[in-house]
Amino acid sequence: MIGRKKMDRDDKMMDDEMENEVQFDEMPEKSIKNDGMRESNMRNNEAPEADMKNKKMSFDEKEIRDLQAKNVASELKIQELTADLQRTRADFENYRKQIEMRIDNERKMAKEVTVRKMLPLIDDMDRAFCNYEAELGPVKKNFEKILNELGLKRIVSEKGTEFNPELHEAVMAEGDGEKEVIAETLRTGYYYDGEVLRAAMVKISRE
Repeated sequence: MIGRKKMDRDDKMMDDEMENEVQFDEMPEKSIKNDGMRESNMRNNEAPEADMKNKKMSFDEKEIRDLQAKNVASELKIQELTADLQRTRADFENYRKQIEMRIDNERKMAKEVTVRKMLPLIDDMDRAFCNYEAELGPVKKNFEKILNELGLKRIVSEKGTEFNPELHEAVMAEGDGEKEVIAETLRTGYYYDGEVLRAAMVKISRE
C-alpha cells in the first residue's frame, strides 16, 4: 500500500515536470508571435505615415512645378510688355522728332516767304544807297546788320568775278572769248541760311 502511494506520487511529480516543460516550450512561440504582431502593427502604423509623406512630397513637387510654370509665364509676359513699351517709346520718339522737324521746316518756310517778299524793298534800298551813299552811309550799316539777322547774305558779283551759273543769272553778254566774267551787276543776289535764295542778275563779258 505504501509502495503504491509512492508510485502515484512519483507519477504525479513526473506529470507536473512534463507540464512545466511543455509550458516552457510554448513560451518562446508565444513571444515570437507577440513580437511578430508588434512588428506588423508597427509596419501598419508606419505605412500610412509613409503614404502621407509621399503624398505631401508629391503635392509639394506639383506646387513647385506650378509655381515655376507661373514664374516662366510671368517673365515672358514681362518681356512682352517691355518690348511693347520700348516699341511705343521708339514710335513716340520718332513721331516727336518728325513733328519738331515739320514745325522747324514750316517756320523756315514761313520766314523764307517773308524774306522773299522783302527782296523788292531791299533792292530799292540798295539803289538808294548807291545814289545817296554819303547821306545814307549810317543807315546802310544798320541795314546790313538787319539782313544778317534775317539770315540773308549777298552773293559776290562784283566786276571781274568769274561767272558761276549756280550763283549768277546772265541776262546780257558781250565779247567772244572763252572765259566768262561779270561785267556789271544788274540786281543783287542773296543766300538765305546758306542756300541760294535768289541768283544775282548780271551782265557778263567773254574774254
